[in-house]
Amino acid sequence: MSRDIWDPLTYAVYADERSRPFIELISRVGAVDPDYVVDAGCGSGELTADLATRWPRATVEGFDSSPAMITKARGLGTSVRFAVADAETWRPDRPVDVIVSNALLQWVPDHRSVLEHWMESLAAGGWLAFQVPGNYDAPSHVAIRELCASRTWSDKLGGYQRLAEVDDALGYCDLLYQGGTQVDAWETTYVHVLKGENPVLDWVSGTALRPILDRLDHGDQRRFKSDLGELLAQAYPAKSYGTPFPFRRVFVVAQK
Repeated sequence: MSRDIWDPLTYAVYADERSRPFIELISRVGAVDPDYVVDAGCGSGELTADLATRWPRATVEGFDSSPAMITKARGLGTSVRFAVADAETWRPDRPVDVIVSNALLQWVPDHRSVLEHWMESLAAGGWLAFQVPGNYDAPSHVAIRELCASRTWSDKLGGYQRLAEVDDALGYCDLLYQGGTQVDAWETTYVHVLKGENPVLDWVSGTALRPILDRLDHGDQRRFKSDLGELLAQAYPAKSYGTPFPFRRVFVVAQK
């Protein structure tokens, strides 16, 4: 893309909700004393720093395609080495003991090939752990696709494929369960209770909408978000305690 679409401040609005899947994912990784750990799609780096805390003797690296995210990560003052890199072209210079990827692969069109390469990059006994949103058919994403295809927006956004479709837990088992690999795969639907006037719009503004908004000027961005906000408010009505936002995620932990 022509410019960095990611805004660390917008993404961090729901940091607690976004970090919970990462914590639950790495809790299933059984590595005891790894030498080399990589966080693929590390974002702003706070969760990558948790890996360095868990495995203090390891060399921990994080990479992300967003220069803005990496700039923020480098400002954390941790021992982690951060770099700008793309998941499809990243290649480690030695076998990796643990590769972690949190909500990255849905942005990678050929992510199944990337997963196969990552498995090849693991040391014997190494671990691959990743999670991806499984909400492609959720009302929020249906609303985004339908709005892009509407008469008002189709000239600028029609036919835009925003995310790669991900597999379910069984699909990733079929892909990775080979050659002695052990796979632990599961799915979880979180019901996040969000606060604010239109919190689901705020949520997707930090993730799903980023590449769409990047294609629009500032005036169109405001109009698109206004149109989408009306649809999301209908799809996710506010309750007395907040706005419940179901969010399905797919988790996979594989040991080579």
